Amino acid sequence: MLAKIGSAAVLGLEALPVAVEVDVRRSGQAGIMTLVGLPDAAVRESSERTRAAIRNSGLTFPGDKRITINLAPADLRKEGPAYDLPIAIGILMASGQLPPEALDGAILMGELSLDGTLRHVRGVLPVADMARHSENTTLYVPAHDAAEAALLPGLQVYPVVSLASLVAHLQGFAPITPYSPADHYTELPPPPAVDFAEIQGQEHAKRALEVAAAGGHNLLMVGPPGAGKTLMARALPGILPRLSLEEALEVTRIYSVADQLSADTPLIQIRPFRAPHHTISNAGLVGGGNWPRPGEISLAHRGVLFLDELPEFNSRVLEVMRQPMEDKTVTISRAHGSLTFPASFMLVAAMNPCPCGYYGDPERQCTCSIGMIQRYRKRISGPLLDRIDIHIEVPRVAYDKLANATRGEPSDAIRARIGAARERQQQRLAGTRLACNADMGPAQIREFCTLREDAQALMRAAMRQMHLSARAYHRILKVSRTIADLEGTEGIQTHHLAEALQYRARVLDM
Repeated sequence: MLAKIGSAAVLGLEALPVAVEVDVRRSGQAGIMTLVGLPDAAVRESSERTRAAIRNSGLTFPGDKRITINLAPADLRKEGPAYDLPIAIGILMASGQLPPEALDGAILMGELSLDGTLRHVRGVLPVADMARHSENTTLYVPAHDAAEAALLPGLQVYPVVSLASLVAHLQGFAPITPYSPADHYTELPPPPAVDFAEIQGQEHAKRALEVAAAGGHNLLMVGPPGAGKTLMARALPGILPRLSLEEALEVTRIYSVADQLSADTPLIQIRPFRAPHHTISNAGLVGGGNWPRPGEISLAHRGVLFLDELPEFNSRVLEVMRQPMEDKTVTISRAHGSLTFPASFMLVAAMNPCPCGYYGDPERQCTCSIGMIQRYRKRISGPLLDRIDIHIEVPRVAYDKLANATRGEPSDAIRARIGAARERQQQRLAGTRLACNADMGPAQIREFCTLREDAQALMRAAMRQMHLSARAYHRILKVSRTIADLEGTEGIQTHHLAEALQYRARVLDM
């Protein structure tokens, strides 16, 4: 007897339909289970898991018959243990223990334990999105993943605890109650991990962080150890505008595929803050593997990628970021095809001015030679630096500022200004797929970043004296537009451009 069960394969951030076809019949080769359809090792091992799960659930495994399982389409590689549940149900259906029409128009996925209970699987949200756009609007998923699947409307999601409970549901003995989706999207943002009010001094650096957050600009902080670079970077997510529901689903989809979602928080509402160690590899940063998975730059999508001790990163690792920083996506090519992941992130980097960290410090003498300093700084290429919009120095904080009991401006007040600036940008960029000023291309810059004659004269002099590239010219205009948005002015004034040029000055020049 033949049975067909609907399932899905996750490829990149998308899910593709997979039909699990099970044929059970008497043969001279009884007891043999054959699995075809380009399965990987985890899928091939499902034959033993399903055999044990069926028997330990009090059901009958047709061990006296030959079982053939095909995962169609056969030219699409299948990976992971999510096919355990549809394979087990297909065996029971093909052996006559379940009615053949019980799962028409349904999609099943789940990993089976040997006792028949279901374990969590990754990529449930892309599968739910695929089901929503097809005729299969009924999902049977592990109970652990039901909240994630129910994030999208228009689906009937059944939380399955075990194989035995699903069989009882399909036989009509103990129906499973469909999952009632809750509204996980809240209006109030969570409190910041570090509040800007607790950061003493560094007013110039905090202003630069505000400008960067308002326009989504990349930023580099250079200063001695202990000046507060890491602290300010970790405070940055607290002043970023909250994720919209569309952005939250977009980020959640990435984390679902990367298997980094928590069952307690199925919807990610906090902008990501990723801070990988400098020993990270190319694949860890941009994504990769035989079957590519999202890397840190994709996990930082719509959030912040913080690279502390920037020169300690391998130069080849840093260079692979250049294209994603421009295109806001990363494409990973393998022999069997290419996958594209989103990578619209804010790069925030921090570094010391020299190997010992005290070059230019007024209180401690630098012990590095000029050659050591030059080699240290050359670890960061010019093209990468050219893609960083804001360069700032973070000096040592004086005792008087540290001991001052007066608190600074809280993150909530800064976030309100940034939110107003982002609203102006969204109104200006309505009808495009751009989210903020940093995303603007040459066409939008020409339309929205025009300069008056006095500002043009300042820009002309800066181009000549600072030897700016065309990319730097465009990035200065975008930062100027952000500063004007923070001020609430329609046009870019000369003082807006002057502040943007101040941030562009190369703090690494000797």
